[in-house]
Amino acid sequence: MPKRISNPNAQVALKDFIGRENNYIHFEYEDEMKQYEMMKNGDPGAADESHKMMAENTSTLADDPVTNMKYLMICNATLMTRFAIEGGLNSETAYNTSDLYIYNMNKCTTVQEVLDLHYEMVTFFTEQMQKLKKQNVYSRQVILCMDYIDHHLHESIRLDDLAAFVKLNNNYFSTLFKKETGYTVSEYILSRKLEVAENMLRFSDYSCAEISSFLAFNSQSYFTQCFKEKNSCTPAAFRKAHFNKHIKGRHKKLPV
Repeated sequence: MPKRISNPNAQVALKDFIGRENNYIHFEYEDEMKQYEMMKNGDPGAADESHKMMAENTSTLADDPVTNMKYLMICNATLMTRFAIEGGLNSETAYNTSDLYIYNMNKCTTVQEVLDLHYEMVTFFTEQMQKLKKQNVYSRQVILCMDYIDHHLHESIRLDDLAAFVKLNNNYFSTLFKKETGYTVSEYILSRKLEVAENMLRFSDYSCAEISSFLAFNSQSYFTQCFKEKNSCTPAAFRKAHFNKHIKGRHKKLPV
């Protein structure tokens, strides 16, 4: 077990004193939150604002400067993720974005590399929020069901289950979903499953049969039929045209 911090109150007070003596004062809360609100609102200046805050941050979280900057980026990624979700970004997309950039952060060997990757991360989050602003504003029930669908794409999803999930009458929920999204519930579920299938064909070497089974299609032939109607080609042809040849080795974790 790690050694407990001796008298944390005294040590916090000492850090406060040393910081003030050396003019190493943390940012005001409102100033720090500005970057997250800018990102949440899709403001193009969010990345520059966040980069400035990172570069000027005087917090000491580790003795090694690179490690210190990595810890600061993790803190920022956590808050960016929360604010993005509050702004309406799909929670799984937000968490996966954070995971992706933190994973790649571990490969950075200099402070500048961490800062550059952090800038890219904030830019990506901001672009996602800009896209959301261009889309229709959905009701809470529809957003909840969209998230539910994204988390259960490997299952057979029924209208009854979704309506019960948001405590609405089947007919009312079905009408509401169609009105707000432009899709029937079944059309939306199929669209999301096919989007995931496209990514699996691009970035993994799972067979068409495995993908069909994972996404709970009734049969591989039905999966092929639906895929062809959307993309004007079979899954096999799509893979041949779009497979990322830089992917090495089988992906054991199926994407959702």
